[in-house]
Amino acid sequence: MPACCGPSRSSATKPVPPSLQVAIRDPSEVVRGMVAVASGPFLMGSDGPDAVPGEGEGPVREVTLSAYRIDATAVSNDQFAGFVGQTGYVTEAERFGWSFVFERFLGRRARAAMIPAGLPDAPWWRGVRGADWRHPEGPGSEVTGRGDHPVVHVSWADATAYARWAGKRLPTEAEWEKAARGGLVGRSLPWGDELAPGGDLRCNTWRGRFPTHHELGSGFTGTVAVDAHRPNGLGLYNVCGNVWEWCADRFSVDWHVPERADTRYDPAGPEHGTERVMRGGSYLCHASYCNRYRVSARTANTPDAGSGHLGFRCAADEPAADEP
Repeated sequence: MPACCGPSRSSATKPVPPSLQVAIRDPSEVVRGMVAVASGPFLMGSDGPDAVPGEGEGPVREVTLSAYRIDATAVSNDQFAGFVGQTGYVTEAERFGWSFVFERFLGRRARAAMIPAGLPDAPWWRGVRGADWRHPEGPGSEVTGRGDHPVVHVSWADATAYARWAGKRLPTEAEWEKAARGGLVGRSLPWGDELAPGGDLRCNTWRGRFPTHHELGSGFTGTVAVDAHRPNGLGLYNVCGNVWEWCADRFSVDWHVPERADTRYDPAGPEHGTERVMRGGSYLCHASYCNRYRVSARTANTPDAGSGHLGFRCAADEPAADEP
């Protein structure tokens, strides 16, 4: 996968902490802040000219899903702090001792903590000792004042642990895309095909010349609040840009070929694979370099990956009719 979208640690995964003890939750508590998505079919994928070759966006196919719920927003720093406060959970970035930070954001202390080896294909990513969800730009940074921003530097295992604690789960890739489309059919973005219709900025992506110039100038700080910009037709915020979002599925470019009927009804992805799906793009995406902020675009990374533009939102099964 391209390093610009999801830099990988390229190393053995640290041991995952013991399974969390999860309290039984009232269903009404679980679905608070979630959006209901009705059962039924939708058209998944893209065969359009913007589809990235070799990443399995197509073919366009009809996929039928059972009813489910999905978070209206990505999980915020405040929400993740609540999880850590109750469980004592330690993220993989903390246990590795470092994570990837966009070089533009590095302060003096963070630059002193850089890991010498970089990424030849994406030199703007730097491994920084001490970078984690509490210190998004490494030493000298903190999340104070950013409680409503999406939590970042979370691995797939971290996201899964939070979801389980919350009585939820990660969305499947199909669930994520159906919800992100917001009820529109065959469009590139949740509101249509134009990134900024009438000059109206509707998502947090790179503006300018990547990676050297941003139109917002030196004060550009990456993420924005999880409920920034207007929601899509189903009430979801920031499904394009801001941060990449983990999905439950293992990644494959050919698992959903038309001959496979099991990919058309509540698909959960292939049984085997070393990478997990990421969706939605981030504040670093730009059409000139990485237009993966489109609703059909997809990429992947190793499940131990962590970076300053990678977060998640949760999903849940629709409560049974006799539940509140």
